[in-house]
Amino acid sequence: MTNDKITMKSQWECFLQNLGVWEGSFTNFSPQGTLLNDTPSRLSLEGLNNSQKVRLTLSRSGQDIIREFNSVGGGLLFFENGSFSEGLIQLGPFSEFGAELALVHENRRLRLVQLFDNTGQLKELILIREHLARTLVAERPTLQINDLLGEWQGQAVTIYPDLRSPDTYSTIFKLQLDDAGRLIQSTSFAERTITSTATIKDPIVLFDQDPQKQVQVLFLPDGASATSPLKVQLRQPFFIEVGWLIQPNLRRRMIRSYNEKGEWVSLTLVTEERKL
Repeated sequence: MTNDKITMKSQWECFLQNLGVWEGSFTNFSPQGTLLNDTPSRLSLEGLNNSQKVRLTLSRSGQDIIREFNSVGGGLLFFENGSFSEGLIQLGPFSEFGAELALVHENRRLRLVQLFDNTGQLKELILIREHLARTLVAERPTLQINDLLGEWQGQAVTIYPDLRSPDTYSTIFKLQLDDAGRLIQSTSFAERTITSTATIKDPIVLFDQDPQKQVQVLFLPDGASATSPLKVQLRQPFFIEVGWLIQPNLRRRMIRSYNEKGEWVSLTLVTEERKL
């Protein structure tokens, strides 16, 4: 892992990458991938006072939610292209938990909210697909395992809640099927390689080697995927992730990581291309 001394935009400048009117929908799914409901949405992010303030107006289900920002922080972090994550900074005992992961690409945004109940069990996912008003959009089909097989070479940027210098490093992500039809996943970064196996039962890939730390990947519309622990709990580090297959050989992933104390420690954005 290298710690490149690069000049980054301020968090506020990164936030401003999201200005505009975003039209789309909020789609609720059960942890098993059942579509619960789908609600059209319109979200306006308007810069005020020469963009020293931003007004957010979300119109959904006939209601408007208005928030104003003149700074960002807390559980919210942005990358330079406007991609971001917002959520709780601490997992507490016997309390609900959740976070949003949002990817931005050109005139489109793909956002995912993962929610856990007060026992730590995954209870709901909300997929938000948006595009800038008055622009064309071509949505991708629901993700399939064959869309991801092969070797993906990427670049990752990790940023931190304390705003220390980001880390940048290369990644290699390999997915293949064994003779029994199990998925073998290999992730290499910073001279480390982690290999794991999973059972495939569309639309879910279940990493079930450790019954105490089961993690599922749920395939969703528009080339999206949601990686979630089936249960979050203290004394066990965990992460949540969103993936977006933007083009057949271009994918982005964002990972929000928590340590064994339940503290939010980092946010990573990976941009990867499939090796042909």
